Amino acid sequence: MIHWLKNLFAPISKRMPLGKRGELVAARHLERMGHKVLMHNYRTRGGEIDIVAREGDVLVFVEVKTSESVDGPAPHQRVTQHKQHRLTRAAKSYISHYEKRPACRFDVVSIVWAKGRPPVIEHIRNAFAPTY
Repeated sequence: MIHWLKNLFAPISKRMPLGKRGELVAARHLERMGHKVLMHNYRTRGGEIDIVAREGDVLVFVEVKTSESVDGPAPHQRVTQHKQHRLTRAAKSYISHYEKRPACRFDVVSIVWAKGRPPVIEHIRNAFAPTY
């Protein structure tokens, strides 16, 4: 956990994989918006959550999608029903280990990062309902 926290404040290198850069930009965006980032890349057998954060009393599970292409569908459109189900299962696992019946929601941070340009961030709150 300490490793990702150090990376959160480190400069973002263009040599990093695009997805990793996107996750760091998303975490910084969430912090600027008043969220407290609790965990990065929570993995369980059933899936992975890119960022777990808290906004006030609400636990926020965040999926980050990053693309270099300005053409075609927006990155957030790649969060399919199957992916939503996997995120829900991972969130249930997280809650069973770390929380006691919190209010929670699922957000998607969509980033378009065309070469030579700054990233364009779209934060979609309550992007989908859990698939219990």
